[in-house]
Amino acid sequence: MRASRSTNAVAAATFTGLFLVQGCAPVVTSHGYAPPEEMVQSIVEGVDTRGSVRRKIGRPGATGTFSETGWYYVSTTLSKQAFYAPEIVDRRIVAVEFNDVDRVTAVRRYGLEDGRIVDLETRTTPTFGRELTILQQVLGNIGTSGESLLGN
Repeated sequence: MRASRSTNAVAAATFTGLFLVQGCAPVVTSHGYAPPEEMVQSIVEGVDTRGSVRRKIGRPGATGTFSETGWYYVSTTLSKQAFYAPEIVDRRIVAVEFNDVDRVTAVRRYGLEDGRIVDLETRTTPTFGRELTILQQVLGNIGTSGESLLGN
């Protein structure tokens, strides 16, 4: 009886330890699709068309915003650990450009090192003029005529 209690205690401690270690392991997720390099190398500039590119490497994840001269294949790998914000560990972009007759004019490859951080949301609105303190805002209307405040 005594041996089974100690065995249970060791098993519980081992299970708890493994559970805690697993909770510290990062969770890696992938989003999007960028074709492998050997598939990208099969595209020949000036020869391949939109149709042949689609057959060779698939449909693009995005196209040009203002014109349809480019196809973009984007793959991102994220790592998230516990309660921390996700971290981008890899990003691959393949950009295929076409001319007016739908022939490939360029194939470009970009990686995480080619990117720039863009602050899309700053939670502040820029204003012009001087900033007022709370006291100046509260006392700012003292001395103004009541008619302008009432709209008369």
